Amino acid sequence: MSYHVLLVGGHGKVAQYLTPLLLKRSWTVTSVIRTHDQVPTIQKHGIDQPGKLNVLVYDVEKISSKRQAGDLLHELKPDYIVWSAGAGGKGSPERTFRIDRDAAIHLIHAAAAIPTITRFLLISHNGSRQLAAPWWSPGEWEKFYDWVTNGTLANYFKAKLVADEELYRVSRESKTIIGISLRPATLTTKPAGKVTLGKTPCVHGYVSRESVARAADGLLAAKGIRNSWVDIYDGEEDLDEAVLRVVNNNVDAAEGDPVYVR
Repeated sequence: MSYHVLLVGGHGKVAQYLTPLLLKRSWTVTSVIRTHDQVPTIQKHGIDQPGKLNVLVYDVEKISSKRQAGDLLHELKPDYIVWSAGAGGKGSPERTFRIDRDAAIHLIHAAAAIPTITRFLLISHNGSRQLAAPWWSPGEWEKFYDWVTNGTLANYFKAKLVADEELYRVSRESKTIIGISLRPATLTTKPAGKVTLGKTPCVHGYVSRESVARAADGLLAAKGIRNSWVDIYDGEEDLDEAVLRVVNNNVDAAEGDPVYVR
């Protein structure tokens, strides 16, 4: 079956790896980018692909309400949404919260109100949680949490956490939409390789952007995927096998966080 994926933040590096993977499935991708000068870069990913690529120039920072987000979704009619947009800690704190928290949440709520939209994958980061994961070693969390709370990207981390938890809650309460928060460690430019996926043994680590894109592609296409947080690092497991394991075993890295309910 062919699906229509709305890829928000289509010019990002992970999104650019993801676009051709989705098109290879003969799916339709609408890639949302911020400026017209980014169009040629995105269009190249659609060359000689069986799927259809649409490019939409639209500033997601302007999404200021659920209604506005809903108007966009009703116009585009996607089946799945991937949120790969973000201020990345650049600009003012207000801009970070407008994009990484507010716009994302408006789109989450709007998507949940449309029964034909059945999956929402949010690309976040591995430390986006309130409490240490219970499977981590003692002391693993404290140093990282201090950096998250007081470092230069503190506002970005705060915004991402709110969006992650809201997607989890909305998906848990919805009868139609499945929320997936894919949570990479520090991103690298290395080629895709083997991974550690699901509940990772520590909060510090690295992962290839291409591996993140391949994981997103696999999770979107997987039968039986449930509302979940999925952490990802470089590791020792074949990526396709890791996706199957996470889906079949209902692995959820939200365990231990206050938002988690089984």
